[in-house]
Amino acid sequence: MLYREAGQFKTTYAEDMAIFPISQDRIALAVLLGIAFIGVPLLATFHIWPFGSDYLLWAILLPFLILALAAIGTNILVGYCGQISLGSGAFMAIGAYSAYKLATGVHIPLAWLGFAVSIPPLPVLASILLGGLIAAGVGILFGIPSLRIKGLYLAVATLAAQFFFDWAFLRIPWFTNYAPSGSVNAPALDFFGLIVQSPIERYLLCLLLLTLMALLAKNLVRSNLGRQWMAIRDMDIAAELIGIRPLYAKLTAFAVSSFIVGVAGALWAFVYLGSWEPLAFSIDRSLQLLFMVIIGGLGSIMGSFVGAAFILIVPIMLNLIPTELGVPLSTETITHFEFIIFGSLICYLLIKEPHGFARLISIGKEKLRLWPFPY
Repeated sequence: MLYREAGQFKTTYAEDMAIFPISQDRIALAVLLGIAFIGVPLLATFHIWPFGSDYLLWAILLPFLILALAAIGTNILVGYCGQISLGSGAFMAIGAYSAYKLATGVHIPLAWLGFAVSIPPLPVLASILLGGLIAAGVGILFGIPSLRIKGLYLAVATLAAQFFFDWAFLRIPWFTNYAPSGSVNAPALDFFGLIVQSPIERYLLCLLLLTLMALLAKNLVRSNLGRQWMAIRDMDIAAELIGIRPLYAKLTAFAVSSFIVGVAGALWAFVYLGSWEPLAFSIDRSLQLLFMVIIGGLGSIMGSFVGAAFILIVPIMLNLIPTELGVPLSTETITHFEFIIFGSLICYLLIKEPHGFARLISIGKEKLRLWPFPY
């Protein structure tokens, strides 16, 4: 009886087109944001359960926030525009290494021209955002084949981007500032004189960027551009017949998706890892993001959060539950169980509910709005 819209009248177009038209949804979102922005930092500051140590922040919340951001970017391309991509890990790597080069200074020797191009180190925030823009540019470049190919063939083209950049960041020492080991260390997180060091500060930084990007993505998919993406996804020939330009729609989807994924990659490297090598953005990362989108829900911003939470929590639960029951499992067994659960669940959802857990949540909300009436 608490989740009803009876008596909530909409008197303006703005109220009718609101992201959350029901007041209960707005209240729930405000409470959730209050807990995230105020409650969690307070509990972590005073080391109150379950934040008695930094484990929950480092091992669960930080990766959840960053991977949810990357899943939103992947969902825009795969879920909203219907362009299958297996190269999200490569675009995360492009964002990470571009931000690293910009934050440490860029020097491009041009011996045949007799001079060199040098860019002084940029602030960390500018480096992260510019890293996302560079990833967007590369995404547009690899999105051009989508004008002629689609489906499995497009997936193979994006997979080629994954393998190419894996090789480039591993074999070209310029990207790592000629580090002998091939791994690089992130610069200090200096934001306008404020040094972000503690896990709470890193958590708040990622949470703020995720909130802004999620709001941007939600408004984009509800705009004219987002409707063009969905028209291309549903039937590209019919979309072209009604005046939608496939070139513009597909390339903007690649650009926006790659920008968000590139920013997530820079955050993953700078904020979470601190020191990394190209294997941190391998094909496994691309498949992980794709699994998040499929399990959470294709074409749903909320599904990106649900999928990221599910992918992160299942391995932890497989570790904790058998131990609590007195049946500890080896690492290899837990890894096999992860593959079995994720594979089985993806097959089940693709057959029974292609829109993932997000659609199941939406169905539950619709039933609550009508309960106890069946119609």
